[in-house]
Amino acid sequence: MAHFYLDESLALGCASAGDEVALTGPDARHAVTVARLRVGETVRVGDGAGTIALGRVTDAAPDRVALVLDRVDAHPAPATRLTLVQALAKGDRDELAVQAATELGVDAIVPWQAARSVSVWKGPKAEKGRARWQAIVREASKQAIRPRVPEVSAITTIRELLARAASEGTTVLVLEPTATERLSALNPDELSAEVLLVVGPEGGVSSDELGALTAAGARPVLLGDTVLRTSTAGPAALAVLSTTLGRW
Repeated sequence: MAHFYLDESLALGCASAGDEVALTGPDARHAVTVARLRVGETVRVGDGAGTIALGRVTDAAPDRVALVLDRVDAHPAPATRLTLVQALAKGDRDELAVQAATELGVDAIVPWQAARSVSVWKGPKAEKGRARWQAIVREASKQAIRPRVPEVSAITTIRELLARAASEGTTVLVLEPTATERLSALNPDELSAEVLLVVGPEGGVSSDELGALTAAGARPVLLGDTVLRTSTAGPAALAVLSTTLGRW
């Protein structure tokens, strides 16, 4: 299988077979100094915005890898956008959720400062945390050879989630062990153009948060008969939704 490298500066959406492009930045350095990429080898490159191209290496320098493209494949955005609203969790559990969710096809990720979140993002820590999650998303996208790299939004609050739950064009699903409606029973026709999947921290979504979200139009849904960790609940739910929507 050809190597895959990601360079967000590439304008692959306008490229075609026969064009020459140059891979630069950290991935170029990794390709030459670590992977020992050489002239004549075939690689795949992505721009993170929906296009993956296959090309042959014509020049390999530590800071620039030149390619002649053999094929360019455009991947349209899915009809339904899946967004994971992941509550901050202690340790690396929220990061594990972000990594797995990216590999499983999430389209966007929103960090949530839930009432029961042990971890707290404030001031410079909020931007540092978002950048950390974005780096995890980028590496997981490369691992999964994803045409599009999900965006990690700024940290959100319950008030902002309530506003999104009340807006048209958005379906908000809250994973809740006490819910009576099963996630697997949802009909795709019931879902809006964007689906927000809300996952609580270790202690779960608080009763006040659940009540407010439900009143705003969110739907509590049951994933299964067992209670999953916050690190696995979101990815598991994304797998169910991907099947429901015909992605898988």
